[in-house]
Amino acid sequence: MNTTARITVIGVGNEYRRDDGVGWAVVTRLAERLRNAPSPGRAALVVCDGDPARLISHWEGADLAIVVDAAHAHPGRPGRVHRLELAGGRLAVADGATSSHGLGLGDAVELARELDRLPALLVVYAVEGADCSPGTGLSAPVGAAVDSLADEIAGQIADHHRRIAGR
Repeated sequence: MNTTARITVIGVGNEYRRDDGVGWAVVTRLAERLRNAPSPGRAALVVCDGDPARLISHWEGADLAIVVDAAHAHPGRPGRVHRLELAGGRLAVADGATSSHGLGLGDAVELARELDRLPALLVVYAVEGADCSPGTGLSAPVGAAVDSLADEIAGQIADHHRRIAGR
């Protein structure tokens, strides 16, 4: 019996647009965490600019796909993290949070659903940003969210592998 889960974590954004790079920062921190801690399984860690076709290619065939992206919300609270799961074939977006990109993650989800290329489980962490102007470095409130979010995702990866192994 194959008990290996295919897990992909995708950091979406642009590291040269300040807070829009939060997805990349979380993936970098998560790579450090997974490299330095024992883990019951592995995960593919990738970064992406948010193009729907690239997102789909990264999560296709995954048992669990986790996407981390910057978001805008109104009213906003920079650094606040929204956790969303694919529900009934549609991405449930709460509190008016939207992607910081022209084509949103919802567009990629809808296209993947139509093409039957969704992962078995899709979890999205949308981090409210403060500054997406050109430049490098995260704002203080967004930077403060990176460590705890990387820890939460590492725990989710471990839990998913344990559930698969227990089947």
